[in-house]
Amino acid sequence: MDHRPDNRSDIRDFLASRRARITPEQVGLPTSGRRRVPGLRREEVAVLAGVSTEWYTRLEKGHVSGVSEDVLAAVAQALELDEDERTYLFDLARAARPTRRTPPRRKDVQVPPRVQWLLDSMTMASAFVRNGRMDVIAHNALARSVHAPMFDSRTTHEHGRANIARYIFLDPGARHFYVDWDAAAVSTAALLRAEAGREPNDRALRELIGELSTLSSEFRTQWAAHDVRIRHDGIKRLRHSEVGELELTYHSLDLPLPNRALHDLTIYAAEPGSPSEEALRLLASWAATQGASPRTPREGSRDSSHT
Repeated sequence: MDHRPDNRSDIRDFLASRRARITPEQVGLPTSGRRRVPGLRREEVAVLAGVSTEWYTRLEKGHVSGVSEDVLAAVAQALELDEDERTYLFDLARAARPTRRTPPRRKDVQVPPRVQWLLDSMTMASAFVRNGRMDVIAHNALARSVHAPMFDSRTTHEHGRANIARYIFLDPGARHFYVDWDAAAVSTAALLRAEAGREPNDRALRELIGELSTLSSEFRTQWAAHDVRIRHDGIKRLRHSEVGELELTYHSLDLPLPNRALHDLTIYAAEPGSPSEEALRLLASWAATQGASPRTPREGSRDSSHT
């Protein structure tokens, strides 16, 4: 029995979207006549990849059985895929190949005590561990203070666990908390897209994507863009109700755990000597003395719009 997921539409839409963003001029191909679609034609991608038009057309329709890694690599180069996009394409191809056994699923695991000790030792950095579905499964006291609007959100109370994607797309307060909400929305959808390529058999992930697609038009737009992101780092600006605007540098690191679990350790820190560092110091002091955010809403509060 073949247990592979039917991801032909994902392959088709991803390759077509990458093809549409490249012009013939960018890759040194001649242009002539009126073009009905933006970007490259299928036959032009085939020329660049060194394969026949029929072969590439079949590939773009999602038929990847029998396609060698060398051909996939040539297509990735022709479409100028970055490292994350290339990984995603190979993940899609791997998932689509016939198999007689159900692929093993990554299991949800508890964070070992040593990881929680590591988080707690970071007293001047906001640090948390998340899984590929964007669930926050462990955090330190400063992360609870810095990201109080997310932890206090109805999206967290309703599901019993903070989920970054749910907060960003389903809580109106997220638009105020994230100064660059649009960028946060783009990267979050792209991270989920990459996880869907890695773990096509994760039913909880499919349910989350279905929930977000049903309830958020913004998520549907970002999901349809087929953008992919695996590496996660940069600058994040947050509006905190107690200390004002924070500008933090963040970086995510792979954190391998038992049972094939692969989570991310994400760390937010402020530039030494900056106003944001002083604000973090104040939040850390409050967290150390109160064990929670500086101003915790009343028990059962459902309103997070103040964030």
